Amino acid sequence: MLLLTNGAVRLLFIAQALYWSCSLIGITLTALVGVSLAPSAGLATLPLGVLMLGNLMSVHPLAMVMQRRGRRVGLFLGALCGVAGGLLLAAGIYIGQFWLVALAPLLIGTYQASAMYYRYAAIEAVDKTQSGRAAALVVGGGVLAALVAPEIAGFSRDFLPVPFAGAYVALAGLAAMAAIITIMLPDGGIPARSGSSWTVMATLLRRPVIRGAIAVSAAGHGIMILVMTATPLAMKYCGFDIDVSANVIRWHLIGMFLPAFVAGPMIDRFGAHRVASLGVGILLISVGFAVTDISAEAFLISSFLLGIGWNMMLLAGTTMLGAGHDPSERGHAQSLMELGNSITATAASIASGALIAGAGWIPVNYGVVPVLVVAMVLMWRGLVAQRSAAQAGA
Repeated sequence: MLLLTNGAVRLLFIAQALYWSCSLIGITLTALVGVSLAPSAGLATLPLGVLMLGNLMSVHPLAMVMQRRGRRVGLFLGALCGVAGGLLLAAGIYIGQFWLVALAPLLIGTYQASAMYYRYAAIEAVDKTQSGRAAALVVGGGVLAALVAPEIAGFSRDFLPVPFAGAYVALAGLAAMAAIITIMLPDGGIPARSGSSWTVMATLLRRPVIRGAIAVSAAGHGIMILVMTATPLAMKYCGFDIDVSANVIRWHLIGMFLPAFVAGPMIDRFGAHRVASLGVGILLISVGFAVTDISAEAFLISSFLLGIGWNMMLLAGTTMLGAGHDPSERGHAQSLMELGNSITATAASIASGALIAGAGWIPVNYGVVPVLVVAMVLMWRGLVAQRSAAQAGA
């Protein structure tokens, strides 16, 4: 098994589990901290917004560092930012300073951005015939996080005299473990293609295969964030209590990570385009459950399928991307994909509350259908262009 035989993939699997543990602790507690310390209710979610901003600001610079200096340097710097952000957030909670709590997530956002490159590092550590499997195994590290993160958050949040401060010390400790792991990764960069970043990225976007890969990944990611964020709100409006919603989100997380161990081999055997199409089909079935019933069971099944569809589209898009660029363009191409994911996730998380309140649960779900159609059109056009280019070259 690749996880046992490839040291780099094994290290990245553990690093991903550590990152997602940090992320789930933050998702669980940061809004509660904001409510308790913010000078007004409207600022309660500011720390989460700052985290997203930190992610967006860091995606491209980190990609360029890793292009020139290697994965070890870039991933270590990202994890180090997670350590600093966790400690600063804990300090802000401890002394009761909201401004520190609001700004510290900027560094955690940098850690988040760096962790999104783990799956690319795994692909580069294996033969091309195992690309899907390598990326999937790293994403599958989130399964461990889903199991242990809630326990860590529950145990550590009252570890210090001030509630919640201990949880962010624990977050910093997990990020420190990830930093140690990244030091063990192979090093060495690849000279970047000459020219300004904007010129290189514009050139990449003119390639149909690149556009298709980014569209698949960004559509799956944005839809997942939109519907996942809207689900607890919709369940609240339907009269379900928080324990029922928490169970639905738990199954959603299982759907996000567990299928990776199957999706990876499927990509290597049947091709990324077919797996992406299967992911789209699963998301459409998820929409079907969401719009036909508002029972707790329907919410659970829909959310579980939402996670599976996201998993397949993310992994398929990541694998497709590698076919559209050469090594000197690696950093720019991966930066484009992660920017696409981050922008759609940010827009979806901001819009979800307003869409649920204004349009309702059913229209939100129907609204994802045209997005999926556009992504599929771009993906298959990219495949056709890729095959035509290969035939012309032959």
